[in-house]
Amino acid sequence: MPDHHQLSNFIWQIADLLRGPYRPPQYERVMLPMTVLRRFDCVLAKSKTQVLAEYDRRKERLQGEALDSRLNAVAGQRFHNHSPLDFARLKADPDHINRHLPDYIDGFSKNVRDIFDYFDFKSEIAKMHEANILYLVVAKFCDIDLHPDVVDNIQMGLLFEDLIRRFNEAANETAGDYFT
Repeated sequence: MPDHHQLSNFIWQIADLLRGPYRPPQYERVMLPMTVLRRFDCVLAKSKTQVLAEYDRRKERLQGEALDSRLNAVAGQRFHNHSPLDFARLKADPDHINRHLPDYIDGFSKNVRDIFDYFDFKSEIAKMHEANILYLVVAKFCDIDLHPDVVDNIQMGLLFEDLIRRFNEAANETAGDYFT
């Protein structure tokens, strides 16, 4: 099992792809949402087929919270994704990634979509696409296995803490500001 320092270093190397269109203090606009998105993708991988089948059965009869609740139960989580896309499929179609990545995010349950709305991540997707780095970033994240069997919740928390510390250091924040 990789430790959070190894993962953080790998993700920080991916952040180097952002150099140019982003300054180091802005890396977190992409790297935190991408890390969260990849974690969600890994968590939901085992139930993906069942969720898609249930979505096809129920999408005409259920909507909103009722549908989300049913699909969450099938996923065995407090969230789900009913998009046929995942990171592997996104990586396999570089020519359409700028359309597919927002569609993939829209396939999540409302509680997860709200997270990405808070990050205003769709505007970052457009910015990365314009800079010709969107596919490179997604492809690199596809290489990270953040499944809970590989990276447990404690390691994941330490990973986020380390990334946030690095982002704050890049923004010249004082020591300890990242804890608040």
